[in-house]
Amino acid sequence: MLTQNLGYPRIGGQRQLKKACEQYWAGKIGLDELKQIARTIREENWQTQVNAGIDLIPCNDFSFYDQVLDMSLLLGVIPQRYSKVLTEVKTNQETDLYFAMARGYQKDGLDITAMEMTKWLDTNYHYIVPEFTAKQEFKIFSEKVFSEYNAAKQSVGTKAKPVLLGPVSYLLLGKEKEEGFERIDLIKQLVPVYVEIINRLKQQGAEWVQLDEPCLALDLSKKDKEAYEFAYRAIANRVSGIKILVATYFEALLDNTALAVNLPVAALHIDLVRAPEQLDEVLSLIPTHLQLSLGVVDGRNVWKNDYEKSLGFINKAVEKLGTDRVIIAPSCSLLHSPIDLDLEIAIDPEIKNWMAFAKQKLNEVDELKQIAVGNTELLNANKKAIQSRRASQKVHKQAVKIRVEAIAKADATRTSAFPVRQQIQRERFTLPSFPTTTIGSFPQTDDIRQLRAKFKKGEFTVDEYEKKIEQATIDSIRWQEEIGLDVLVHGEFERNDMVEYFGEQLDGFLFTKNGWVQSYGSRCVKPPVIYGDVSRPKDMTVRWSKFAAAQTDKPMKGMLTGPVTILQWSFVRDDQPRDVTTNQIALAIHDEVLALEAAGIGIVQIDEAAIREGLPLRKAKRPHYLDWAVKAFRVTASGVKDETQIHTHMCYSEFNDIIEHIAAMDADVITIETSRSQMELLHAFAHFEYPNEIGPGVYDIHSPRVPSTEEMVALLTKAADLLPAQNLWVNPDCGLKTRKWPETKAALVNMVAAAKQARAQISVEGVV
Repeated sequence: MLTQNLGYPRIGGQRQLKKACEQYWAGKIGLDELKQIARTIREENWQTQVNAGIDLIPCNDFSFYDQVLDMSLLLGVIPQRYSKVLTEVKTNQETDLYFAMARGYQKDGLDITAMEMTKWLDTNYHYIVPEFTAKQEFKIFSEKVFSEYNAAKQSVGTKAKPVLLGPVSYLLLGKEKEEGFERIDLIKQLVPVYVEIINRLKQQGAEWVQLDEPCLALDLSKKDKEAYEFAYRAIANRVSGIKILVATYFEALLDNTALAVNLPVAALHIDLVRAPEQLDEVLSLIPTHLQLSLGVVDGRNVWKNDYEKSLGFINKAVEKLGTDRVIIAPSCSLLHSPIDLDLEIAIDPEIKNWMAFAKQKLNEVDELKQIAVGNTELLNANKKAIQSRRASQKVHKQAVKIRVEAIAKADATRTSAFPVRQQIQRERFTLPSFPTTTIGSFPQTDDIRQLRAKFKKGEFTVDEYEKKIEQATIDSIRWQEEIGLDVLVHGEFERNDMVEYFGEQLDGFLFTKNGWVQSYGSRCVKPPVIYGDVSRPKDMTVRWSKFAAAQTDKPMKGMLTGPVTILQWSFVRDDQPRDVTTNQIALAIHDEVLALEAAGIGIVQIDEAAIREGLPLRKAKRPHYLDWAVKAFRVTASGVKDETQIHTHMCYSEFNDIIEHIAAMDADVITIETSRSQMELLHAFAHFEYPNEIGPGVYDIHSPRVPSTEEMVALLTKAADLLPAQNLWVNPDCGLKTRKWPETKAALVNMVAAAKQARAQISVEGVV
């Protein structure tokens, strides 16, 4: 019985990769130093997996920015606009090309926009979306996969298993950048390059190659299914002497089961954490030659594996297939897990005994193998930990459960319909057409981060700390007034993270010191852990919003994070339905909204950046999720007066198939990411005739480039062609926390100028 891992976190235990990339971008270190840091991380990762007894160890799962972007570079799928980076940039051409595709490029006389970025299926990881043209050519462009396999082979020998995104999923996760073709039709041109890649890996000595095909767990068209059959038949006909493992995850195969098990490959991986019900059907259809990898250890959460439950799956598979055809594995890549629980020394020991991070999950895979062949001592120790969690009084609060059960329809309904509220709010705020605002956060400079760190270490008193935060807030308000923003924010200088900040003040959450996971590129987040029933013991944001509002005569937004986003961006308890946990959070945020209103805050933004992210991958499962997710948001906003304006924000999402549910949230104003897609996302809102107000982002905050006023006016003109101009706001794509002040100030000055031009050029009815 083999064990394998599908992928391992690449940021380093102390976020070494993040720091190195940012230093490289800033010109503080050279390419050689960046590559050396990467080599060290890879070698440490491989050795950790060797020490854990893993039989098949992934390589090429490391990435400087994103594994899908790596695949685009490997296949030569490089949009034409980046050609000048190769011809005009004199040093580090391939590396700078790579980062230009991810982040944009604005130096050396060039000004090139970044590629589109979106969520990786239903996770909070963002990938760079491949761009395809009708005459797309594919060729081996990058040598990364081959050099990393050689390094892995030297480190771990034949255990090294190269990992690639599979050909069909690669196409399906991309976008057509011109009309008149379907990207899936490119499969015949693409497959020969995969054949060449796999054959080169075989020649280098690789015995296995893992092809990730997460799209096998999605709703597929007839043409998509035919593409799978063609691709893997063609690969099988032209590749021999190397075993191909196809990995699926995040959902059951369902109607794709027969397709998946009959692909001409050596092994198939399935996710039995997210979809345990699929095992029986897979076993009933599996052909006699196919090995089956059982994803029984949760790659996306932090809870210790229930060995007894996992052994039920393993034993069932062994009974049908025998030990030599069963592989034990995590459910998916451990990219989505924090790295090492041993680094956490401040967590309550009782709760820590219920947890496992990536390093510990590797040990769980190995221990499950040992138990499957007779080690009962390991099983008994695990049973004690599982039972301890089930019985703990730290988890359950009866008052919270009773309040959730009592939620009624009236608790999720505003007093008046939007048209009535809109008129009342316009009379209250007297904003101009195309009102300008930002999404909430301003740059978190090193000074601000160090200030918070020193305060946590006790180097400042509360009064000293708050005086410094107050001054930063005042400075940001004065600057916003100076450039002419219409609705201001306080900057969120007191906040570490949009979810962590709230979790620290809610009961039922715990926090780690080093539990970082990658969100995109060098952006890492440290999700809270929801271990018990959630409640709000006191005000969370009122002090700072009230202080900020007192510094200006302009409207000041109160900034909150919504319940679904807090759920999605936390490690969630797995012992009760997710909707129950969400409703507990919703009631806590509801109480905070009412407290802000009572403190005189007239505009409250409840960010639901992750509501689309939580959408089930299968369409049949979506209505139930959308019902409770939308209701939870409405619970947070219900109870306020008509004159209180509720905003929400969503980023990097496709809305076409859920637009009616977005409308059902009934936020007075929604702000969304649209700049990288050139307002493409607005077509869904236009087709639906979205009734409420909307702020389509006019510049990309995930790139350091500063867009011109003319560029933003052009985007606003596109937006006004699609939606009523009187309902349009002007804002960035997202919060500005990760940016630097010089680029932020330059971009916002241009944005305000763009709004002024739009007011002069675009006809608007019914607005001051």
